[in-house]
Amino acid sequence: MSRDFFWLTEAQFDRIRPHLPTDTRGKARVDDRRVISGIVHVLKSGGRWVDAPAVYGPRKTLYNRFVRWSEKGVWEKLFRSLANAGGPPEQVLIDSSAIKAHRSAAGGKGAQTQAIGRSRGGRTTKIHALTDRDCRPIAFLLTGGNVADCTAGHDLLKQLPDARILHADKGYDSNAIRRQVEANGTMPNISPKVNRRWKSTFSRVLYRNRNAIERMFCRLKDFRRIATRYDRLAVNFLAAIHLAATVCYWL
Repeated sequence: MSRDFFWLTEAQFDRIRPHLPTDTRGKARVDDRRVISGIVHVLKSGGRWVDAPAVYGPRKTLYNRFVRWSEKGVWEKLFRSLANAGGPPEQVLIDSSAIKAHRSAAGGKGAQTQAIGRSRGGRTTKIHALTDRDCRPIAFLLTGGNVADCTAGHDLLKQLPDARILHADKGYDSNAIRRQVEANGTMPNISPKVNRRWKSTFSRVLYRNRNAIERMFCRLKDFRRIATRYDRLAVNFLAAIHLAATVCYWL
């Protein structure tokens, strides 16, 4: 096999196999390991589905499998199963990263709900994430690029595990966010805004680990279809993020 192609190892595929759908009807599915490897190759290369190397089989099979399993939530369930296997982390980090939306991402059905908004960078999507202090992602949420971090944080923090500490920058410094984190039994270590009259306890020493989430975003953006959004539908783009995160951190 060429070094230019991505292939899941047997050990990696053995971890994935128990989480794949088994409700196959009629003809047996085309080799799952080959097809999933082809899907990951497209996400890494940033190419069009029609340009996927023939070594992975029919291009239409790759695209149909990716979209069908995106709609069914297979990629997200795979990510969650592997990410939650080790139990809740001691420390959790929260942040977001803006992604440029390509012109081909415009015009999806229900365009207002496809997590694309106008910001300084033009038409963008924001990826909001929770990770542990080892850079490993725990949960993701998509919004338009014009949505404030504290607004999206309220929804994302519903997925906060039973961690001891949550680290966040001043974009999440709101009373509502602090109360939500504390209600989870977690201590919010959030950098306070300059204009706050009353500043909560904040540990700069513990906060040094927060760069781990920045490193996580950088590694995800090595996948060119993550660094630039080509997918019209938010469900497909989020599925690509879940699959890329699984390959990078949980296999």
